[in-house]
Order: sequence, then C-alpha cells, then structure tokens
Amino acid sequence: MSFIHANLIHLLAAVWFVICWGGYTRYATWKGRDTACLASVLHLYREDWMRRMLLRDNRIADASVIGNLERNASFFASSTLIILAGILTVLGASERAVSLLADIPMVQQASQGMSEIKLLCLALVFVYAFFTFSWCMRQYNFAAILVGSAPMVGERHVSELERKAFAARAARVISMAANQFNFGLRSYYFGMTMLAWFVSPWLFMLMSAGVVFVLYRREFHSDVLDVMVYTPTEAPLPEVNKEAA
Repeated sequence: MSFIHANLIHLLAAVWFVICWGGYTRYATWKGRDTACLASVLHLYREDWMRRMLLRDNRIADASVIGNLERNASFFASSTLIILAGILTVLGASERAVSLLADIPMVQQASQGMSEIKLLCLALVFVYAFFTFSWCMRQYNFAAILVGSAPMVGERHVSELERKAFAARAARVISMAANQFNFGLRSYYFGMTMLAWFVSPWLFMLMSAGVVFVLYRREFHSDVLDVMVYTPTEAPLPEVNKEAA
C-alpha cells in the first residue's frame, strides 16, 4: 500500500494510457462501420483489386504486391525484436539507468522499482507489437495462397457468383492482415509515448492523448483519405488551345 500511495500518479498515468489506447481502438472500429475512413475505403479498393485480378491470366504482379506487404510486416517484426533486446538490456542494468536519468534536467525522480515497472510495461507493448506483426505476416501468407487458388479466366465450371464470393473473401483476408499491421503501428506510436513516462507522468498522459488525436486525424480526416474517396461527377471540360483559336 505504501508503494501505491508513493507512486499513485504513475499508476494513474498507466491507467490513462490503457484507456487512450484501448478506447481509441474500439472507437475507430465502431466509427469505421458507417463512416469513411482509411480502413473502410482501402477495403473497397482491395475488393476492386481482387475483382480485376480474376480478369487477368497473369497474376505475378498481384503476388508481388502481397509479397511486398508481407515484407513490410516482417521488417517491423524483426525491428521489434531488436527493440525488445534493448529494453531487456536496460532492465538488467536498471540501477545505472536510474542514475543516468537522475542527471537529466526536468526529469521527475522515481524509485528503482517504479523505473523497472515502466521498462516492463514498455517491453509488454513491444511484445504485443511483435505478435501482431507476426500474425499479420501469416495472414498475408494466407492471402498469397488465395491468389494462387483464384479461378482462371475462362473456367466454365466457375459461376459468376462464385467469382464474386472469392473476390470478397480474398479482399477480406487482405484487409484483416492490414488491420493487424495497423494495430502493430499503433503499438509503436503508443510505445514512443511511454518514453515520456520516464520524464513526467503528466507529460506521459498528455502525449497519450496527443497520439489519439494524431491517429484520429490521420484515420478519419487526412488529406490522403479525401483523395481516395474523391470521385469526379462529370468529365473535365477540354482546354481551349488559344494559339489555334
């Protein structure tokens, strides 16, 4: 109980961090069901991609795109292991780390036990990120298998209804993999905010709320979203050649 009373503000900051992360994840999922966002719009593009893939005999480019997406997840998964190794190294030398932090100005002092708890929480965030990116890699492998099993052009025993169902199913698998990749990136965003916890719990809470604001702006009100949802309603007027006139 004495430890809780002595570090109450740090524990409240940790609770606020979990509320920001988990609350935004649930809110984005709920709001994306009936509001245009990056996830919902990209899913529509993936359905178009799969439908057009069924019209091509050569699917090498499609398999290459999925392979590139899988390599992105593989890069982050391997980078996460390196970060975890660094965190565990610092955890093994926590006394020296605490003494180094004490020499930095504007850093609020914390006990060695609290500093070790912070490092463990940071490690848990990146452990979650690793499992998320590795599951994303597996789902992209599933998507590659689906592309390989896609019906070819001109197969008479495959009906149009089956082709549409396959395109929707393949697009759904790719979107699920992309969502896992998005969750992993959020882990990086929120993991970076935990560095502010070593400076001040108040700064940590402020940074957590700031990351939620940045994610919301990018997911629901970004410029790239406006470009992807824009569809011209009429053909542009031809430009007049002044010299010819």
